[in-house]
Amino acid sequence: MRRILGIDPGLASTGWGVLDDINGTIKYIDHGIIITKADCKRADRLFFILQFMRSIIEKYKPTEAAIETLYFGKNVSSAIPVAEARGVISAAVAEKGIYLHEFTPNTIKTGVTGTSKADKKQIQQMVKIILGLEEVPKPDHAADALGAAICAINYKKLS
Repeated sequence: MRRILGIDPGLASTGWGVLDDINGTIKYIDHGIIITKADCKRADRLFFILQFMRSIIEKYKPTEAAIETLYFGKNVSSAIPVAEARGVISAAVAEKGIYLHEFTPNTIKTGVTGTSKADKKQIQQMVKIILGLEEVPKPDHAADALGAAICAINYKKLS
């Protein structure tokens, strides 16, 4: 059995989701978000993410983790806080010796829907279907984190 922690990093809101891969069958475990307050110092927000991620790792004991690589788009300055959040998350994962899969946004789209052209709603619907959930996981960041975990499971099947 593999237990995968999917992560959608962000400074304001970091999504997380935990799935098990039991001989090719995906089992949903849990999901949620880490929210930091905008009026706090950035260093305090990053430390909060680090501490919360450590507690998730301790509680669920993942064997692997999956995170989206940075996509800069047009606004590089908005990517800097996300990069910092990715850094503390990666450190928490590395601290426990957990293998970290890093996937581009298009790889995650393909790993969940079969096409890199899928939009956010299509990805969320497929996450719901694949996991056999009654509704789309909320909030969006948690659904995206579950998508990263699904991608890690599907990626392993192909390799």
